[in-house]
Amino acid sequence: MLSLFRLLLAILASPIKSKMRLEVENTALRHQLIILRRKVPGRVGLTKTDRLFAVQLYRWFPSILKSITIIRPETLVRWHRAGFRSYWRWKSRARGGRPQIESDLRTLTRRMSMENPLWGAPRIHGELLKLGFEVAQSTVAKYMVKRYGPPGQGWRTFLRNHAPDITAMDLFVVTTIGFDLLYALVIVKLDRRDMVWINVTQNPTAGWIARQITEAFPWKREQGI
Repeated sequence: MLSLFRLLLAILASPIKSKMRLEVENTALRHQLIILRRKVPGRVGLTKTDRLFAVQLYRWFPSILKSITIIRPETLVRWHRAGFRSYWRWKSRARGGRPQIESDLRTLTRRMSMENPLWGAPRIHGELLKLGFEVAQSTVAKYMVKRYGPPGQGWRTFLRNHAPDITAMDLFVVTTIGFDLLYALVIVKLDRRDMVWINVTQNPTAGWIARQITEAFPWKREQGI
């Protein structure tokens, strides 16, 4: 009774549907009849061509899921997703490129990198060229031992050791009460946040900034005179 009611609703709604949609649904139904007419014992046998045809129809018109009867709609969606994955796996396949180097050369590169931690890719690349190995520097960097720690002192250690000799400089705009623009240059020492130099101008130039830095750090002060 329920299937008959659904059929009656489909017949009543058919004039409202577009011509293209009706033709696609008829094509899907005819294809299912062709499959059912095959004399295959047991369950319905579907070939790869049948699956490809159904998936392509679903790709163009997802509404045919309502017309599928011999297979479950989720099965057709699973076929479509599997085909999508296969397509992009085929698109992402290896298409040649630079050939891999021999295992002996890879082992030698890693050994040189481990035994000489201060050597970078340019130095190891040069040593390999001296030994007669024709290899690119980028390939050497690829097969070097990866070191995740900092090569030398960390940023905190650097600041602790050199903070008394580091200064910060900033050039910012100051608006006066008459809406004029002034440019202020401030130099501060990072050790104790001491103000080293401050000056204001209406026309900051490279020469003016260089002169301010020279006056903030005179030669006699650096020499301790």
